[in-house]
Amino acid sequence: MTPKKNGPVPPSPNSAWVPVTIRDVAKVAKVSTGTVSNVLNRPDIVAESTRQRVLAAVESTGFIRNTQAHQLRGGRSHTVGVVVLDVANPFFTEMFRGAESRLQTEGYVLMLASTDGSADREANFVRAMEEHRVEGVLITPAAADLGALSGLRMRGVPTVLLDRKATADEFCSVTVDDVRGGELAARHLFESGHRELVFVNGPATVRQCRDRRQGVRKAVRAVSKTKKVEVTEISVGALTVRHGEDVVERILAMSPRPTAVMCANDLLALGVLRGLAARGVRVPADLAVTGYDDLIFGSMLSPALTSVRQPAFELGVAAAELLLDEVRNPDHRHREVRFEPELVVRTSSKP
Repeated sequence: MTPKKNGPVPPSPNSAWVPVTIRDVAKVAKVSTGTVSNVLNRPDIVAESTRQRVLAAVESTGFIRNTQAHQLRGGRSHTVGVVVLDVANPFFTEMFRGAESRLQTEGYVLMLASTDGSADREANFVRAMEEHRVEGVLITPAAADLGALSGLRMRGVPTVLLDRKATADEFCSVTVDDVRGGELAARHLFESGHRELVFVNGPATVRQCRDRRQGVRKAVRAVSKTKKVEVTEISVGALTVRHGEDVVERILAMSPRPTAVMCANDLLALGVLRGLAARGVRVPADLAVTGYDDLIFGSMLSPALTSVRQPAFELGVAAAELLLDEVRNPDHRHREVRFEPELVVRTSSKP
């Protein structure tokens, strides 16, 4: 005898797939479609025994709710857009993980995009996220001017800046004191006895690069009161391993040759270390090297990389908290959460 089926029969491999509907679920659970809808959207008003029967029917039929239709009816998507400069950079990945860890406990799904520092890509991603009715946006802006984000504010989309301070009371933000971080790294090298320092920096359009440069200059002013020091800045097109490796020839061709290299992030530092190793330059005996961000691979290198630690995961969590408050609290006021950097000294810069 053929066993009786509890729901729609699954299609054969050669037949067209027909989605399970809310009516199919109601039929299997022996309830109305309104009851199924309540279980999916307002489960607290449904009796426990009925709710469990409906959920069992959802499971047995393989029903998948049409979230897009649901959000068009209710106006909420429970989706948050996250836009970062470079998803290949572990710093941004860790920051995303921090935000995700907090938001997923509230039932949110995150939509991630990487701009590669392009304002045009950023605009396209933000537009697509708004079309998907995201409830909020976490973003590391690609451009120095925040005017491109004004549309989000005008349309009432809660927006939090990641690792970027707002220029006025227009957005919430989570930041790290990069001026202090740049100063910590430079002073460490000066105090270790280095007089000629190369600062490998990224594009001037990136706020973090500008702030770290300011920190280096602050360290120079402080140290110059007691001894003569000199810093040469080399700006590269992007904060990547390849750009760090490509700059090594320029560093070694300098006269007099510097004794230390400070990099604006750990990816540049990794590239510099690779370039120096390929040319037989010893670190730190011939040239000291520091990075910035303290990514997880830094302590695993040989020599282990001195770096400025940023609490990337905590930045993401704090940004998520600010966004949730803006979404839920009608009395929300924009504010900045600021973290302090920490210098982590390892073998690559020890005298």
